[in-house]
Amino acid sequence: MLLRRLEDLRIDHDLTQQEVADILFCKREVYRRYEKGIRELPLSYAIMLADFYQVSLDYLVGRTDKK
Repeated sequence: MLLRRLEDLRIDHDLTQQEVADILFCKREVYRRYEKGIRELPLSYAIMLADFYQVSLDYLVGRTDKK
């Protein structure tokens, strides 16, 4: 569910994978692998994204549907 949430949040905010990668200070290909589930998203990046999108970590990882 995390992977789908990453993509959904990015699209909902009209961002490209490159723009999110820039927020995380990583390469677009690395972010793409997080979004596709090829690589595990580090906790520090999950925290940064939750803060950026103004959602809880529980929402980001699919533990709740409440943002």
